[in-house]
Amino acid sequence: MPENKLLYLGNRIRSARKNCGLTQQELADQTGLAVKTIQDIEKGRKNTTYETLSVIIERLGISANMLFPSKIPVDDEEIQRFIGKFQACTSENRKILLNTLDCLAEQLLAFHNNFSDE
Repeated sequence: MPENKLLYLGNRIRSARKNCGLTQQELADQTGLAVKTIQDIEKGRKNTTYETLSVIIERLGISANMLFPSKIPVDDEEIQRFIGKFQACTSENRKILLNTLDCLAEQLLAFHNNFSDE
């Protein structure tokens, strides 16, 4: 468990923001928040509200689980990050994404089966 929970939260948000290729100003503009709010959250100086976290999570396409300390293995954390991005998609894009993943999984399984038969 991190010593400073607000700093941990801020670091996780900063990391997700950077993974999206956004500056603090761009995140602020796209969420309707003040850049000072984003800065304070990322520095662990502000205990933010549910509403603020909600718009940040939605814009960054992350799972709320990613923002809080846990004992989830890294693989599960990566899945949670993917789920967050999936949830940020439109209904139509979710269908495309699921069909693509299903096709990819089938190809990987077939490849694995063919490789192990040799």
